[in-house]
Amino acid sequence: MAFSPELIELFNLRHVQLRKASALRSTLSIARYINHIQLGYLGLLPFLALVGWSMLSGRTEYAGTMFIYYGIAIMSFLAGQLWRPGEQSYGRAIAVVIPTIPLPLLALGNELFTLAWLSASFWLVLAIEVKQPQWAEHHKDYRKMRFVLTSVVFVCHLLMIAAMLDRP
Repeated sequence: MAFSPELIELFNLRHVQLRKASALRSTLSIARYINHIQLGYLGLLPFLALVGWSMLSGRTEYAGTMFIYYGIAIMSFLAGQLWRPGEQSYGRAIAVVIPTIPLPLLALGNELFTLAWLSASFWLVLAIEVKQPQWAEHHKDYRKMRFVLTSVVFVCHLLMIAAMLDRP
């Protein structure tokens, strides 16, 4: 059974149109996350710069304090992003608030404990976010970015802890 050239051409044209439409949907899907992704990676710069400063200079007094305050600000922001009034169950509200309750006190406490708390809290907030129904709706690049950012921030916290333990 042979198909007419017109039918083959129509099929090929329709196939090209479907591929273009699929590519456009994919582009539009990621487009709404581009700013989040760019801002997320830009948010790493202070963590990396402060760790680099403390390791290159061998002095952690100022870099460590600024690192902690920046970490507290970012943790508050991330936990706040999970807060969805009207969609909140009591258990979820508690889970979102737990990492942020001691933040004001952590700023005044032991630096090593504060860094350890913050490093664990970044993973806790990501775990809470992953368990939300909205997580599956996020683009795969956004989900990947959240994991990469949390991993890099965690390593930065470990490096800052190591730098503080190494200081005289």
